[in-house]
Amino acid sequence: MSQDDIDASKAPLIEHLVELRQRLLRSVIAIILMFIVCFYFATDIYNILTIPYLEAAGADAKVEMIFTAPQEWFFTQLKLALFGAMFLAFPVIAGQLYMFVAPGLYNNERGAFLPFLIATPILFAIGACLVYFLIMPMAMGFFLSMEQSGGQGQVAIQHLAKVSEYLGLIMVLIFAFGLVFQLPVVLTLLGRVGFVSSEGLKDKRKYAIVGAFAAAAILTPPDPISQIGLALPTLLLYEVSIISVRLVEKKRAERDAEREAES
Repeated sequence: MSQDDIDASKAPLIEHLVELRQRLLRSVIAIILMFIVCFYFATDIYNILTIPYLEAAGADAKVEMIFTAPQEWFFTQLKLALFGAMFLAFPVIAGQLYMFVAPGLYNNERGAFLPFLIATPILFAIGACLVYFLIMPMAMGFFLSMEQSGGQGQVAIQHLAKVSEYLGLIMVLIFAFGLVFQLPVVLTLLGRVGFVSSEGLKDKRKYAIVGAFAAAAILTPPDPISQIGLALPTLLLYEVSIISVRLVEKKRAERDAEREAES
């Protein structure tokens, strides 16, 4: 390559870097704005997150939470605001990502990439709802069932939750379920590029079962409800992924057949 060719390639590269900087800046601004909003409503959001705890404790139970360090509740609000900001700003981040890569894609590639970008936050939200409405109430009911009222020959054992520990528990579960619910997106994308096949996924189903329970043991707290609650949807999503990859293969075969007919 001559020096003139090198100099000619600098302008497009610089333009791409400038555009990337602008896209990243817009994404960061969106995160900051959502962070401010979430921090302002942090107490209200936290109260919403404690509803599964209240349901598990019962309508007549008096639920109390504590913080044992002066800064604990403040940093809990910061964590909550950042978590909410990342989720709320994701449409902006995804849009900036798509607008950055779309010019380099063919029309059919754009059409294939956009549905996956839309499906990602939807599947994450479904996983989060599963945690909020089903897994968390069951898990808290399991934990609270271990309390002991005390009496003759017994000590009183009662649960007194810390604000940071409860937020950490529900955030871990939401993140774990949201991450696992991306399985169809990941496997379908791998199927589109030919890295996996529906038959290969079917043959590896027994390994997927072991992997699902292993992942649940790693990503969730050490209680059977959370682990089984994550492993079973993972196996269901794996089966959905097999069907999705099979549909991708079918469409690919149809396109190949049309090209052969035209040639």
